[in-house]
Amino acid sequence: MTDAPATPAENTPPQPPQLRILAQYVKDLSFENPGAPETLRNAQAPAIDLAIDVQARSLSDGAFEVVLNINAKASRENNDVVFISELAYGGLFQLANIADVDREPFLLIECPRLLFPFARRILADATRDGGFPPLMLDPVDFAGLYRQQMMKRAAAAPGADTNGNGAPEASN
Repeated sequence: MTDAPATPAENTPPQPPQLRILAQYVKDLSFENPGAPETLRNAQAPAIDLAIDVQARSLSDGAFEVVLNINAKASRENNDVVFISELAYGGLFQLANIADVDREPFLLIECPRLLFPFARRILADATRDGGFPPLMLDPVDFAGLYRQQMMKRAAAAPGADTNGNGAPEASN
């Protein structure tokens, strides 16, 4: 029997993934009310065309910028544009103990999930300040959006076969 201490690698449990939000910011905000004041007098609720996109890019020292782009266009049945709102809401994140294979889903699912409530409030305030009822966005399934993006990538890749879950099929 020896009294030699165990090596640190033997006793150290794997480190859990870590995420730090270093900053959040409005990168770009636009609100257009082209038909005012006539559009404000009509009580008919407009139809809202909504588009959401997430972009991520690597900076330095494990830091990443994630930008949540939300575009909303409201129009009435006669195709009159009521308002147009565009928001690019960014976050600066630092990741640690995340495997390379897990980094992209983490950036495109978890990070925008953390940014969304703040972006939602900004968009609601902008539409309210524009003279309309606040635009209250429903929660967004960023995991579902990510899966759709992966399926589009797989379909766009020439000759790419998939195994049904969007992952490339292993070749023999």
